[in-house]
Amino acid sequence: MYALNFYSPLFIDQLRKGRKTATIRLGDKSHKYRRGQLVWVTVGHRHGPRQRIFTAIIDDVAVKPVRELSQREIERDNPEFRLVEDTLHFLSHIYSREVALDDTVSVIHFSEVIEFPSLK
Repeated sequence: MYALNFYSPLFIDQLRKGRKTATIRLGDKSHKYRRGQLVWVTVGHRHGPRQRIFTAIIDDVAVKPVRELSQREIERDNPEFRLVEDTLHFLSHIYSREVALDDTVSVIHFSEVIEFPSLK
């Protein structure tokens, strides 16, 4: 089972309310995440405890340069952002390096899987 981990607990509320339904990751992640794959959506620091928020299914993985991100993709990643520049600044902070418009990113769209108790 793979996980989509988010470092900031600020995302927990956005994830639970369905406001965050995508993540933008630096580099080509199409080899790791594929449409139809089940993943755990977790929050926590690298090499530390993580909290599972829910199980999700990968709806789509799009690989493109940062400059080609749509406003919809940006908003699905972070509902507070509207501009590519917002995402550039955020990615530069997360990855601790300058991220440029020509850098490749993966936009991973996901949906929560609602699990109902079995009917016996």
